[in-house]
Amino acid sequence: MFDESLLDNPDGLSRADLHGLLRGAAESGARVRTAVRNAAEAGVGTLQPDGRPRAVLVAGPGPASGSTADLLSALAGDTCPVTLLRPAGVAPAPGALRWTLPGWTGPLDLLLVASPDGTEPGLALLLEQAFRRGCSVVSVAPAGSPLAEATVQARGLAVPLSSPAPYEAASDEPAGPDAAPEDDEAPGPPAHAVLPAGPGTLWSLLTPLLVLADRIGLLSAPPPALEALADRLDGLAECCGPAIATYSNPAKTLAAELADTLPLVWTEGELAAAAGRRFATVLAALAGRPALVAELPEALTAHGTLLSGAFAAGADPEDFFRDRVEEPEALHARVVLLREREPDVTSPAPAARELALHRDTPLSELEATDGSSPLETVAELLAITDFAAVYLALASSP
Repeated sequence: MFDESLLDNPDGLSRADLHGLLRGAAESGARVRTAVRNAAEAGVGTLQPDGRPRAVLVAGPGPASGSTADLLSALAGDTCPVTLLRPAGVAPAPGALRWTLPGWTGPLDLLLVASPDGTEPGLALLLEQAFRRGCSVVSVAPAGSPLAEATVQARGLAVPLSSPAPYEAASDEPAGPDAAPEDDEAPGPPAHAVLPAGPGTLWSLLTPLLVLADRIGLLSAPPPALEALADRLDGLAECCGPAIATYSNPAKTLAAELADTLPLVWTEGELAAAAGRRFATVLAALAGRPALVAELPEALTAHGTLLSGAFAAGADPEDFFRDRVEEPEALHARVVLLREREPDVTSPAPAARELALHRDTPLSELEATDGSSPLETVAELLAITDFAAVYLALASSP
């Protein structure tokens, strides 16, 4: 059951936030600055690349690594293919997964390995494969972790991941989530306690790869752009924070609109598509809510039947004899429209609104601020949806 009144109760949100989810979302800007500094200290800025790689391969455990590859691909556009490697089974080493490189991988390709804890044994075996193929290797993992050491052995570049402070979930008096980080080294929960799709983890993994991608000409992410990215994330943390009332807080508003619904996330544009897929991931990982994602205009046909079937707003009318305590309401579809920019004459967004209106389906819209850079655009979409997923998780009782 969703307790909407909790959204405007900062103290109640603090007590409910046993896993520090709000703080993890609020410290994203600080994570970006720390990651930029770590990348510089690791020597990314001094690299002398021969040119763009033929292909970029991304590997790592959990949804955060998948989101990292998805966002890199969206930001790079058609300059270079970015491929996510997925484990294909169990490796001979105890507790390891089996990772394999595509047969065509060679010296012209780049392997990026991103891991929040750096302990997956199968990734070390993947680095050995890359070394034998002559493939360049870069990893982002905690300093001193097995993955960082394996990267050095494979003659790759190891960028240290900022180490979070000890986890304090067991404390009787959890820290207030609306307390903003005082510096770039803002502490957070450790890797073993953070849910894999946590926003702070994503930016810690993604930012060093953005610095590298800028250096090799894969995309544009110079230092001023990354500083602007961190500033935008800080600003979004303020306007989406727990102290801001629901009526002026886009994340709380979206969370309240999605309560007891089946979100149909429709996206327009490559950046919005990546943000939409991540939104579905964090809804499942943080709030335990299912969501379906599709890109416009294909979403109109892919999800059209859902707007007229059992999940339609008019389906399953209120049962007078339903037990309001023991039997929850049936889920009904709600469209969430994510856009990178204001629709033009070729945009399918008006058709999406018309279909939702025709099927009596409620619709939520989220559009990035006009004139933003690609990095700031995706940051805005990610930050608001991350906060919304957190609020939905905190205000929903089991």
